[in-house]
Amino acid sequence: MINNHDAAVLPAEPAINREELVGRVRELARGAFLERAAHYDQAAEFPAEDMADLARAGLAAPTVPLEYGGLGLGPQCGDSYTLWMMTKELAKVDLSLARCWEGHANSLVILDALATPGQKARWFAGVVERGELWVAWSGEPQAPAPGEKSRFGTNLTKVDGGYIVDGTKVFCTSAGGARWAILLVSTAGPGGARHAGDDPESLLLMACDLADPSVSCDGSWWDPIGMRGTVSHLVKFDRTFIPDENLIGRPGEYLSQGWQTRFIPHYAAAFLGAAEGAYQFALDYVRTQNKVRDPYVQQHIGTMAVNVETGDLWLRHVAELWNRDPEEAKLAGSRARHVMEHLAEETVKLAIRTCGARSLNRPGILERIYRDLSFYVRHDNDDHNLAMIGKSILGQSYDASFYKP
Repeated sequence: MINNHDAAVLPAEPAINREELVGRVRELARGAFLERAAHYDQAAEFPAEDMADLARAGLAAPTVPLEYGGLGLGPQCGDSYTLWMMTKELAKVDLSLARCWEGHANSLVILDALATPGQKARWFAGVVERGELWVAWSGEPQAPAPGEKSRFGTNLTKVDGGYIVDGTKVFCTSAGGARWAILLVSTAGPGGARHAGDDPESLLLMACDLADPSVSCDGSWWDPIGMRGTVSHLVKFDRTFIPDENLIGRPGEYLSQGWQTRFIPHYAAAFLGAAEGAYQFALDYVRTQNKVRDPYVQQHIGTMAVNVETGDLWLRHVAELWNRDPEEAKLAGSRARHVMEHLAEETVKLAIRTCGARSLNRPGILERIYRDLSFYVRHDNDDHNLAMIGKSILGQSYDASFYKP
């Protein structure tokens, strides 16, 4: 049974001021995080100082329930909108940082929903008291890209007291920065959650202590045009032992209960942050350059403003649905992600058109947003997402989690 901390069980007078939380993140983002962003991007370095600042500001446990010392946000706790607005503030200045934070927050949602009380007490204490960072890793692409020589994938072997994980994963966000990873692995052989076959029970979730010396990172694989600070390296598991006590939930539960759908609108929040960051840059730029009377500039600014407002309305709508109709929210979240991807890309391009070529000169925030967003929206295939939405309307079978054909 899912442990659902819905809005009805929250205190009538919340102990935490939600607007103050968003403001706390905004202040950090506009100050130190903005100043450091270019360095993390150019060096392809994990934003360790930023994550430490978030922990010092009491923001390390956003989706840990109140009773465990967390902030009590997210779909499990009845307040997704505040969480998404915090992510948006980070994404306005650094999409890579927002992705690391988002992956951490989403991992804690999984623990809240599927972990045992003993596991929660143990792992949440590490987050709340020591600022330990969590991630969830699934990526095991089975088809090589042109020129790619490496093969990716893990194999799982049952042994006394636990499992042995052997092999590699890629796109491992926060590699080298996180302390714990939720591994999505299959008893059927290589292939992450997106490659699960007809039997969802083949997919297991297990917590891996990344301090284990059998786990290593290969940063040479990671040299993208954008999202460089996520350090989404290749990670090797050299017969890594995972004890039975670190298994999370029942086999197949992640797929059968559609847990990925809880995180899809969170991506949209990051896209919205990128759009709002580009819009704010363009607004400041045209005022500084005294271009406010240019009719084309006026049209671009108007379009960008409407795009940002539309994205916010979509996220409010989806957040409200999670509290009253979770099944409808699963589909609405994918709709919001689709809409926000295109609104964000349009907004960034309009900002560039408005500001001109100088805005693409490094190290500039608009240039970085352009690269990061171009890379990040590939996180899911929007063509398959839109087809899934069409299938749901036409009464066809569909996959709301990974949009598989």
